[in-house]
Formats: sequence, C-alpha cells, structure tokens
Amino acid sequence: MEDWILEGQRIKGMYLEEFPVEGVVVESRVTFGSGVKHTIALDTPIEVYGSMRETVNLYHWETVGG
Repeated sequence: MEDWILEGQRIKGMYLEEFPVEGVVVESRVTFGSGVKHTIALDTPIEVYGSMRETVNLYHWETVGG
C-alpha cells in the first residue's frame, strides 16, 4: 500500500485552517496537480458557517503529521 493512502486509518486535522476535526479516512485520492486529499467521516459532526458536516475533505498537509 502507498504511504499516502490512509483509508481506514484514524486521523486528526484542521478543516479550513479553523475547525479541528478527527475521524476515519474513507477515501484517499490524488488531486489535480499531484496533491493528495482525504475524505474523513467525522467522529462528531461539526457546524461550519451554519451548515452541519458529517464528512470533510482535507489535503494531506492539513492532517496532523501529514
């Protein structure tokens, strides 16, 4: 398995550089320009600018230890 594929792993990060999040990666993918983005199913839903989120997308560099 590639080092950038984190599917099934628990991770933490900062969504939009403002909201701390934690959950399980359900998908890791390469984005345009060779970046890596992870879709995370959150342990606890968060409210972001008036909208509830149960999943978020983070670039690899936005994850703790990423």
